[in-house]
Amino acid sequence: MAPTGITETTDSPPSRTALPRSYLYWLAGTRASLVGDAALHFALGWAASAHGGRTAALVLTAITLPRTVFLLLGGAVGDRFGARRMMITGDVTMLVTVLALAVAARLCGTPPWMLVGFAVVVGTVDAFYLPATGSMPRRLVSGEQLPRAMALQQAGGQVAALLGAPLGAVLVAGAGLSGAALVDAVGFTAVLAVMWWVRPTAGAERSPRTESLLAGIADGVRTAATDPVLRAALLLTAAAAAGLLPAIALLGPLLARSSGWGPGPAGLVAAGQGAGMLLTALVAARLGPMRRIGVGASLGPVLAAAGLAGLAAAPTPAAAVAAAGVVGAGSGMFACHIGPLVLAGAPDTHLSRIQSLLTLVQSLALVVANNVLGWFAHEAGVRSALASCAVLGCAAGATGLASPALRGLRRAPEKDRTGFRRKGPHH
Repeated sequence: MAPTGITETTDSPPSRTALPRSYLYWLAGTRASLVGDAALHFALGWAASAHGGRTAALVLTAITLPRTVFLLLGGAVGDRFGARRMMITGDVTMLVTVLALAVAARLCGTPPWMLVGFAVVVGTVDAFYLPATGSMPRRLVSGEQLPRAMALQQAGGQVAALLGAPLGAVLVAGAGLSGAALVDAVGFTAVLAVMWWVRPTAGAERSPRTESLLAGIADGVRTAATDPVLRAALLLTAAAAAGLLPAIALLGPLLARSSGWGPGPAGLVAAGQGAGMLLTALVAARLGPMRRIGVGASLGPVLAAAGLAGLAAAPTPAAAVAAAGVVGAGSGMFACHIGPLVLAGAPDTHLSRIQSLLTLVQSLALVVANNVLGWFAHEAGVRSALASCAVLGCAAGATGLASPALRGLRRAPEKDRTGFRRKGPHH
């Protein structure tokens, strides 16, 4: 017999009521796991770097490639068999894997083949896990509460990222890769304990079981391509990802090196971006997003572009850190609006598939942008590359503002299925 779980209804509370306990439990468990993940990823990268740059790049590719290849399949499987079941399966798989890594690293050290093999498992599990966990807020809270819930989720993710890397450094120094793997195992155990009790809304759990997985993938792509809001939101996400995501991670260290600032300021620039994103997420969690949520999503890249322009012209490390904070604020503003916009607009039977598409367009845009911007920074200089990111951010925001589907989307004051409404005869 299944255990009696924590089940929350999602059809009555007003937008300013407390978030359901089921969601808060799920959020606490997943954010705790993210801290362990970040620590282990740092330790994995550190271990790979001992074998040289090519091995380190191979380990990163071994995560990214299977995740990108299997994302659409992961979304279809999540909608077919249920997001909760996919999360439990993924957590069990990763718990066994990280425990095996801890034992193997203690006995065999960190040979390249082991690091690459572990990375392949991580990337493959991510392809099925990310669409499922991305759909969970819609399954656990009402439509009106969704923007605040997702802003709190983003804030928790930023805190986990800020804590995870330093924790990983401490664990590597004291216990090596084995110690980081054991800490990550604790995080997966916490998520499993939470998922055992938390139950999503039953009505949003399954897609029709008469279609094949391949047909399910095609139907998910078709649904996103034919819906004007989802189509515009995914295109905006791709453009914003290309302009914003590589700016600090790729170009920040290059700027510090070319300016003679050293590694310390480079780390502070990254921290400035994280602080800006965290602050924006906390504000959105407290106050909610803009009522014209499509406009808010479009203005985020414009604000980030202003920060990128300042970063391109920054004469000192302090100015660069301040500009990076503006970049983070704009990126956070975009994320706090586009996330609930896409999730609320997805049909109940397509939640995981739409989330897989959202992740896929970001991943593909990032792969292309990293290579193009890396080449451009080498040929024209890193400040020119940052300026081009600013132009792309402005163009992305302007495109979103020019889209009638996004510009007309509002948070609905009355309670409905999603908490959003569009301009038109049916709303």
